[in-house]
Formats: sequence, structure tokens, C-alpha cells
Amino acid sequence: MKETVSDLLQSALAALQSEGALPADQTYSPQVGNTKDKSHGDYACNIALVAAKTAGCAPRKLAEMLIEKLPESSAVAKVEIAGPGFINFFMSTASAFEIVNTILDEAGEFGRNNNGKGEKVQVEFVSANPTGPLHVGHGRGAAIGDCLSRLLEANGYEVTREFYYNDAGAQINNLALSVQARVKGLTPEDENWPEDGYRGDYITDVAKAYLAGDTVTADDREVTASANPDDQTAIQEFAVAYLRREQDLDLKAFGVEFDVYFLESSLYQDGKVEATVKRLQDNDYTYEDGGALWLKTTEFGDDKDRVMRKKDGGYTYFLPDVAYHLDKWQRGFTTVINEQGADHHSTVTRVRAGLQALNAGIPKGWPDYVLHQMVMVTRSGQEVKISKRAGSYVTIRDLIDEVGRDATRFFLAARRVDSQLTFDIDLARSQTNENPVYYIQYAHARICSVLRKLAAEGVERGLNECLGDLSLLTLDEEKELANQLAKYPELIANSAIQREPHHLTHYLRDLAGQFHTYYNAHKVLIEDTALRDARISLYLAVRQVIANGLDLLGVSAPEEM
Repeated sequence: MKETVSDLLQSALAALQSEGALPADQTYSPQVGNTKDKSHGDYACNIALVAAKTAGCAPRKLAEMLIEKLPESSAVAKVEIAGPGFINFFMSTASAFEIVNTILDEAGEFGRNNNGKGEKVQVEFVSANPTGPLHVGHGRGAAIGDCLSRLLEANGYEVTREFYYNDAGAQINNLALSVQARVKGLTPEDENWPEDGYRGDYITDVAKAYLAGDTVTADDREVTASANPDDQTAIQEFAVAYLRREQDLDLKAFGVEFDVYFLESSLYQDGKVEATVKRLQDNDYTYEDGGALWLKTTEFGDDKDRVMRKKDGGYTYFLPDVAYHLDKWQRGFTTVINEQGADHHSTVTRVRAGLQALNAGIPKGWPDYVLHQMVMVTRSGQEVKISKRAGSYVTIRDLIDEVGRDATRFFLAARRVDSQLTFDIDLARSQTNENPVYYIQYAHARICSVLRKLAAEGVERGLNECLGDLSLLTLDEEKELANQLAKYPELIANSAIQREPHHLTHYLRDLAGQFHTYYNAHKVLIEDTALRDARISLYLAVRQVIANGLDLLGVSAPEEM
């Protein structure tokens, strides 16, 4: 309906331009928005305030002129001027329910568009070190990253989901030392336990599998343990493969799949790190100082230059990141979104500076970053800090085991990414209206229950079969439900543009709330079969939009609860 209002205003603007009341060489784009107070209509536009100066008259006067030139439309019941010159549109009852037929016709495609026109987008998320089970922070990244990928696909983009494994460096060495210590019978309580060693029970599991000579299959390799307690290289190779497989199982339990698994070690093996260093040196953006190699990141907005290669010859962590992102660019991804924890904030400027210093034609501000804040898990009002399996943190598998995949995914995506999130296990497990995912799923299940009751009475209704005369829907609650349904396509478009999946969770909560209120106040299985069928049609539209929205969150839409 916004498009209808916008088209009417465009016609009015064109009429005033043809008469000379507005400059013919100006382009006007009326912005139509939803009103917060329904007493002010369904939609409002400020075009009269925006264009008043070029018209040479007061905004209210221009608003009057625009209203006079609006074409006749059965979709609009009334138009009013408010305040200094806002134009408020009250839509007709019949037009409000056109959305029901649209939803039922388009079914699972409703809300999808082709704004992206097939543009390739890469979304990198989770990207955990293969040193242990995925923790709840990784889970938040997985929920946000996967939902964002689904939203982008719903907007017509070709999305590649990528997981970057940091399988090189000090942490991997600590992993190997930890497993080796366990292989040799040491425990974290022994004085010879590695100073920075990992202590969770999963280290014991890796050690037992290594001594048993097990074979593990990771994404791109199969590794058989040699069982040699003194071969640290073999232990490291086996441990990394074992934990990559474990993380893959965590992700499958979470319903997240990746198209590409990229190994940091491959950047060294393929010479891409060294090639990146040489390119930066050839471009004269490096210098030696104190035995270290520095990058002139201050020339690209950083607060100080950064070390690329340390005195001992090892590279700092951001240099392989630059090589990795050059690889992304060379693979043809003009849009790259990195979903990471807020602790990566300091790397944003450095990576972008390094990419600019390459002189590879990469735009400033590339790639995009979505940085999420930390997650605190609570039970009975107390913070839950550790897991027996991990030893020092709550894992994503812990949450799935406690509350299920649906609640875990929904809760982790339900807040703004830049807001800290408290995951209340008790709330997530509850079957009450206070639990948002239960509340939304229950709305879907309620509608399915009504259809089963209808079928029991001998009235079969197809999945999206609209048989009702929608003009019989005259209640304010019905029109408000229809207006809420009409907001869905714009919400899907904006959520992708803004990189903010949480808007979808809020929308579905509001839609479910409006439906439950309507359901409780007005019966649908009534003797007036014409009105019954009209209300059933509205029910079906609500069910379809809830199912579509939950699918974009990776959450199920149950028919029974």
C-alpha cells in the first residue's frame, strides 16, 4: 500500500510541475511512512515540507495543492493535513485486505524480492579457532550470520557462507601441548601442565582418541592418529582435525551450514602471506624499526603504525587477515560482510588500511563488519559461567541441549548486535507468553489447530486457499492485522540493508501478539460461514507470514504444540 500512496503523490507532484507550481527540473521522491498513531491515518508523508521552498509557498499550502491534484483511488478513504504540512492517508477497508490475497498467492515467496539482482556476497561468520567446542559467543555469531545470509538471499543476493579456521599460531601450539600432556598422563593440576594449556574434558577425549589410533574426518582431510606420545606435530594435526569435526557437529546441531571452509595455514602454504608482504613493500608502505617490519597504517586513518612482522620473524595476526581479504577480493566478492565479536573492533581499521596499501582497486571501507557484543547466560537469576565439557565457558551445545535449537537460535538473534545479550535459560525453556519464540510458534500452531477443527467438521481448506469475502472484515483489529502483514516485505528489505536481523524477531513478536489478541476476542468457527471464511483467510495469511519469518531465522513453525 505504501507504493500506492507514493504513486498517487508522484502523480500529484507531476501535475503541479506541469502547471509551473513546482520547478520542472526538480526530482521529488516522496517518503511514505507508517503512522505511529492510527488516529492520524495509516500512512504519512512530509513531501510538502521538503518541497515547500522550491514551490515558494508555505508547506500547508503546498500540501493542500498536492491533495487537490491526487488522482481518484479506491484504496484511499480520506486524506488530511496535520501539523506544519504532513499529509496523512487513511486507507479504505477494502484496500487494507488486498494484502491477504497477495500473501496467499505468493505463499513462501511473500516478502522476497530481487533487489540484489544476483550480486555475489560473502558472509564470513563464526570463524572459531579449532581449539575447543564452540562457546555461546560463537553461537550468537552463528545465529546472526546465518540469519543475515538468509535475509540477503531473500533480497535476491547470491550468498556464500564462509568459515575461516585460524589453524596456525600460538593457540594451536598450546592445543598440541595440552593434548600431548594428557596423552602422557598429566592433568591440569600437575605442575608440569602447560602454562597456557586448555583444561576442558574435551582435551581428555582428544588424547584418548589419539592413543586409540582413531581416524577422524574433517571438512577437507582425513587424519589417522599415530598414537606416538612424542610426536607433537602428529598430535597437533590430529587434534585440529578432531576439533574441527566437533565444531562441525556443533554447527549441524545448530542448523548452520557453510559453503566454504578456509584455512589460515593455506595462506602460508600457498605463499599468499609472503606475496602480500612483498606487495606492501613494493608500494613503499613498510619500514624497518627495532628489528620489526612495520606497516604505515597511519596513512589510511589508523592512530599509529602497526607491526607486521615481529623481531622473531613471526607475523602479527592482522597480516594474514590482509592476505585473506585480498584473496576474497580476487575471488570476485565486491561485498563482503564479516560477522565477528566486538573484540575484533581494533582489527577493522588495520585490515582496511592494509587492503588500501595493496593498491589493488579495493574500495575504502571494504569489507563491511557486523560486530556483536558478549552473551551472558543465566539460570535462576544467576550467571552460568562454565561447562564440564569445555571447562571454562558455556558451549553452544550446552544451550541446545538445555532449550532446543529453535529457542537458542531465536534468543541469540533477538537483540541488536551492538547490545549485550542475557540468555535466560529458564525463560527460553518456559511455555508461556513471556517466551517470545514459544509465543510466535504458538500463534502458528493455533491457526493449524483451527484448520484441523474445521476439517473435522467436514470443511477442508487448502494450505493457502482464500474462499472468504474479505469485505466482511470490518473490525479495527482485523485491519490492524492486515496492516501489520503489509509491513513484512519492507521489513525484510530494510533488515538486510541495515544488517540487523533482530528487527525480524521484533516484528514476529508484534504480529503474534496482535493475532493472539484477535483470536481471544473474536471466534472464527461461527455459524456465519461467509464471515468464518473471511476470518480463516486472514488466519491463513498470518500463518504464512509467521512461517516465512521463522524460516529466515532458521526456526521451525510447528503445527502442534
